[in-house]
Amino acid sequence: MITSEGMKNSWLTFGIISASLMGMAAGARLSDRLAGAHERFLTDRREALPSLSYPFGVPASARVVAEASRDPMRASLRWKRNVIATVFWVGEPPTENNPTPNTKSAWDQNWQENFGGYDHPERRDGFRPAEFTPQLNPFYVALPYNDVAKGGAHRPEASEVIPWFWEAYRGDGISVCKGRWVAIHHQGRVCYAQWEDVGPFEVDHWQYVFGNGSPRPNRNQAAGIDLSPAARDFLKLRSGATVEWRFVDDRDVPQGPWHDWSGAPALPRH
Repeated sequence: MITSEGMKNSWLTFGIISASLMGMAAGARLSDRLAGAHERFLTDRREALPSLSYPFGVPASARVVAEASRDPMRASLRWKRNVIATVFWVGEPPTENNPTPNTKSAWDQNWQENFGGYDHPERRDGFRPAEFTPQLNPFYVALPYNDVAKGGAHRPEASEVIPWFWEAYRGDGISVCKGRWVAIHHQGRVCYAQWEDVGPFEVDHWQYVFGNGSPRPNRNQAAGIDLSPAARDFLKLRSGATVEWRFVDDRDVPQGPWHDWSGAPALPRH
């Protein structure tokens, strides 16, 4: 005989079992919903990704983009056409058309001594002076701009107009122009030389050297570049000839006599 107490216990047990079963069913439905949501999420991510090479949506490697603000300054890397070239040399004494002696340069107070002697324009051994082995590159030029003003500070416009200023900057009083490579073209021949002095005549003509301006009038037919005897001889020209020139990065300078001169230290690299 089932007592009332037994019936109560049976209903209680049934309730517990029913609740447990209902909880399990609810848990299964929740689990199914979570699994479905997860699968939809994965599907969305797969469709969003351009390929499996970007598993977490990481963007492609950054591309090098030239700064727009620097583009105008890169005009200085273009060829400057129809420029009168004159010839000068280390140790050249002052003359009417060259009033400044070249025993010193704008950036080297001991230029002739450091070069190794007088770079005689007529006594040559190939592209070198005949009397000695130069200790500096005999392929050099002068351009009419000095980035270092009197007092040792850089000219106020220097950092704005020289394209490589901050790449080469090493402090006040140290030129970022000295040693820069220049390509000179004349009648199908291209010579490479380093910027080692300032001239002809002008010292602040950045509009021409780094911009689109023309050389200013001067006593040498508005000459805009001075060439060393070695550069003169390689190009087979005379003083007063017309040339084209532009700046080049050192990595773009090909092998040639401007590199192959014996007894020389390593050329400066920028």
